[in-house]
Amino acid sequence: MTTMATTPGARGGGRNWTFLTNHGHVLLAIARNPTARLRDVADEVGVTERAAQAIVADLEAGGYLRRTRVGRRNEYTVNPSGHFRHPAEADQQVGALLALFTAEPLPEPAAES
Repeated sequence: MTTMATTPGARGGGRNWTFLTNHGHVLLAIARNPTARLRDVADEVGVTERAAQAIVADLEAGGYLRRTRVGRRNEYTVNPSGHFRHPAEADQQVGALLALFTAEPLPEPAAES
């Protein structure tokens, strides 16, 4: 499991925190590898497999990704045109953030009939 960076607190103690939430980390992991098993995504992010499943369900319900069954595996399609949920960033699309951390630009999702 991946460990988080430790940032010294004001009194010399260490607290674990990151700039991105686990939801952001899971979305990035899936954007990098759309055919990854949730077990591998969970390991990369540093959460349990059950937590990764719940996060993927949240992201799917929010329209940030779509799950497609391919044989016995799932394949994910990220929606880069989804907007951030916090009001301070609601005018921005998540694709801009994903582009910072992924090697290739994400394709726009195909229009559904």
